[in-house]
Amino acid sequence: VQLQASGGGLVQAGDSLKLSCVASAHPFSGYNMGWFRQAPGKEREFVAGISGSGETTNYADSVKGRFAISRDNAKKTVSLQMNNLKPEDTAAYYCAGQWRGSMRASVTVRDQAYRYWGQGTQVTVSS
Repeated sequence: VQLQASGGGLVQAGDSLKLSCVASAHPFSGYNMGWFRQAPGKEREFVAGISGSGETTNYADSVKGRFAISRDNAKKTVSLQMNNLKPEDTAAYYCAGQWRGSMRASVTVRDQAYRYWGQGTQVTVSS
């Protein structure tokens, strides 16, 4: 399974960005997908996750109400819409996939549960 993330960039506080991740996984709907981020000197942290059907989502408290994760199973893509960005959102963002074999499996926040990882895309938010 290969994951290719894109969409990062340099923006100002309050701006929006949309990250996308294209997967080679099949069937894509059997994978939970997640976004994680890692800032310099910090541990990787969970940002958002989505079940195979897209019906169940999970967010870190720090991004609730600002970020939205979605997926298009026909296009094998997962997206992260990020609004009202803050300087503390600056990090490398990674998409990750976890095979569940079900479209309705619960979404985990543990990065160890995700076996497949993209290369990361940098998001930098200036104040």
